[in-house]
Amino acid sequence: MNFLSLIEAKRDGQVFTASQIQEIISHYTAGKIPDYQMASLLMAIYFRGLNTKETSALTLAMRDSGDVLRFPDDPRPLVDKHSTGGVGDKVSLPLAPLLACLGFRVPMISGRGLGITGGTLDKLEAIPGLSTTLPLDRIISTVQWVGCVICGQTAQMVPADKGLYALRDVTGTVPSIPLITASILSKKLAENLKALVLDVKFGSAAFMPTIDKANELAIAMVELGNECGVNTRALITNMDRPIGRAAGNWLEVKESVHCLEGLGPTDLEELVIDFAATLLLQTGKANHLKEARGQAAACLASGKPRKKWDEMIAAQGADMEAFNRKLKQEHTAPVVMELNAAQDGYVTSCNARVVGEVVRDLGGGRLTKETIINPEVGVDMLLAPGEVVSFGTILCRVHAANKVQAEAALARLKTAFEVSEFRPVLSPLVEKVIEM
Repeated sequence: MNFLSLIEAKRDGQVFTASQIQEIISHYTAGKIPDYQMASLLMAIYFRGLNTKETSALTLAMRDSGDVLRFPDDPRPLVDKHSTGGVGDKVSLPLAPLLACLGFRVPMISGRGLGITGGTLDKLEAIPGLSTTLPLDRIISTVQWVGCVICGQTAQMVPADKGLYALRDVTGTVPSIPLITASILSKKLAENLKALVLDVKFGSAAFMPTIDKANELAIAMVELGNECGVNTRALITNMDRPIGRAAGNWLEVKESVHCLEGLGPTDLEELVIDFAATLLLQTGKANHLKEARGQAAACLASGKPRKKWDEMIAAQGADMEAFNRKLKQEHTAPVVMELNAAQDGYVTSCNARVVGEVVRDLGGGRLTKETIINPEVGVDMLLAPGEVVSFGTILCRVHAANKVQAEAALARLKTAFEVSEFRPVLSPLVEKVIEM
């Protein structure tokens, strides 16, 4: 293969055939294409784009670059949910056991955070003893036995994506809709799903800053997912404010358990129910949205998903005694400090980007892939826009490794909150649903 001629072809706006894309991915995965040449091709794709057929071929070639999950025949549909990432976004944690209790199998292959975006695997690894690195046979057996698993992809699953994403991350080619689409869907297609629901976020702390860009990405992924044989829908959701009242790995695990116990917070519960309801509709388990939401809400309130959560984390090696002890602790970080309101009124803004940056800089997120996460730090007791405050009301609490870091975090968090005498008009959490 003359790879230079392919770089030049895409540079000049030519269209690749499916066989050319398959050959590119197989050669790259086999180590026959140097990173500097693949980086050059990625930049050409960034500027020239890929059409729908090229994106489909790239997605399937990436999926087929490694192992694909093969499950035994079972009446329970295989489903999953993917989020483009946000601050306080712990929806996947309570959603997986809820879906298992609703009669689904959930092989949730998740990722880590980078920058201010929290990673599902980082959150789970705040649980004592739990492993998110599972071999292929254990992923399959856990899904069959428990009904759900949340883990990372194995070294043999979609290896092409690992290499390509690492290059995109250091070459400024991450914000390419065809490359984003192929990266996300190649991993999800490797799960052999019947249905997939996508959470595509927009706003100050989202990868897509505007609803128009989020809409463009959502349409691309929904069209391609369905073209590849997976019933795919997307919910476009607001990421101007954090989800729930906690941001930070252990704090979000704790809040997820509270959600499973019926203790809120309301926005997290609403999103969990919305995503479960969407999958019930996609798989024909409900005929209309009201019925689907009712099923999901009743199941969540039954307590069964809370027990399923314990089954899932125990199956992944969690030390249940240590986990339950940790749940009972008021806080696990050495220093906890409060931010208090300086006036009466309504919270009109809680800037998710500022909150995410604070959590990252406390040690709860990554500046590089080599960053070591501190699972105990973060922010909780976050007040949401629309809530009433009085002078001295707690706007949030900081959980930090030391007093210096806590005080620096509080100073920055003051800029995240706005309080006014006027009640704000709130935008909905879910702005739009994209379906075929």
